[in-house]
Amino acid sequence: MNTSGAAGQGLRLIPFRGLRYVPERVGSLAAVTSPPYDVVVRPDGLHHLESADPYNIVRLILPQAETAAARHEQAAQTLNRWLAEGVLAPDSEPALYVYEQRNAEILQRGIVGALALSAPADGIVLPHEDVMAHVVEDRADLMRTTAANFEPLLLTYRSDGDGPGATAVIERTTHRPPLLATTTEDGYRHRLWAVTAPADRAEIETDLAHHQALIADGHHRWATYLRLQQEHTAPGPWDFGLVLLVDTARYPLRVRAIHRLLHRLPVADALAALDGLFRVRDLAGPLPRALDALAEAAAEGNAFLLAGDGGFHLIDRPDPGLLSRTIPADRPPAWQALDATVLHAALLDHVWKIPDAPEHIAYIHDTAAAVEQAERHDATAVLMHPVREEVVRDLARQGVTMPRKSTSFGPKPATGLVLRSLDLG
Repeated sequence: MNTSGAAGQGLRLIPFRGLRYVPERVGSLAAVTSPPYDVVVRPDGLHHLESADPYNIVRLILPQAETAAARHEQAAQTLNRWLAEGVLAPDSEPALYVYEQRNAEILQRGIVGALALSAPADGIVLPHEDVMAHVVEDRADLMRTTAANFEPLLLTYRSDGDGPGATAVIERTTHRPPLLATTTEDGYRHRLWAVTAPADRAEIETDLAHHQALIADGHHRWATYLRLQQEHTAPGPWDFGLVLLVDTARYPLRVRAIHRLLHRLPVADALAALDGLFRVRDLAGPLPRALDALAEAAAEGNAFLLAGDGGFHLIDRPDPGLLSRTIPADRPPAWQALDATVLHAALLDHVWKIPDAPEHIAYIHDTAAAVEQAERHDATAVLMHPVREEVVRDLARQGVTMPRKSTSFGPKPATGLVLRSLDLG
């Protein structure tokens, strides 16, 4: 995707006074972090994080109470208490932040800042997935009640080369001692630096003004930012949202699938409904071998892996008549051929007749967790093969959004390393 735009019509990232954990007040920085809210596998993952440290960030991003209003008010009270106790404290001056994640295989670096919000028609920030209204409403009420951005969106852009610019500032900055360094239990090492020098900030600003960005992760939070901006008509902090910008020309992201858990559909019923509509092959497993078979089938066309009854069932080669009856014809061929399109339009809507609502479908990033939950609850896990990144970019450039939860770009930023309070600007 060509991400160059007219000068002055691109991305605008401003510094902010980051809220950060005071290391002396918590067990460890690793123990207070969390994956993004929608990656936490509830309830197991939630309980694990809550028990890791009494100040784990999950108490702010996924508070627990009887009603939504009570949950969000609890998060606001928790945030205020932690600030009063000195568990969280704002940095002394506004900054942009260089953020690094790495493990034995991956190095990713980007810049965290407050991004000026832009309307979809402006083409500065490109979404590629649809969103669910109830999730946007929940996130909006949480941000509204706490007046805070707890989690940065993950946005990508592509630089023009190795000259001056944001990436050059990043590389220079990483030679300095970091503000913080920690290793989370998934094996990733995280480091954060503050960028406060006016010359460095000007170099970043000039570079980003020539680019547009693709939302890699955080479509619901982006939609939330835009909704809250509309509610606050006077210029101010609600005109900006917390993001992590990554130059994928220098640091390519990985694209993974997001799986579906169909709560009320046993595997036997799911398979029975497919008779004559898909080819069905039973696989013995284990899971990695079954996923290899899925990848091989997906290279030839639409394919899915069903699990939940102790085995694995590969379904592929959908009936052309089924597709012609169920897939909207007014979209580009690349969109019509997406596995997520076929799953939602043909299978969920037509064959299985399952509403896309939380009581019927859960979206799970972790493959093993999806299978385990399906087996535990006599449900069906639909395991997906990831879509290629170039397909995502091409559709976004055309202004075509993919079905919700079609992709999972990563690695995702850890939640809890730097927060943004809107009361601080």
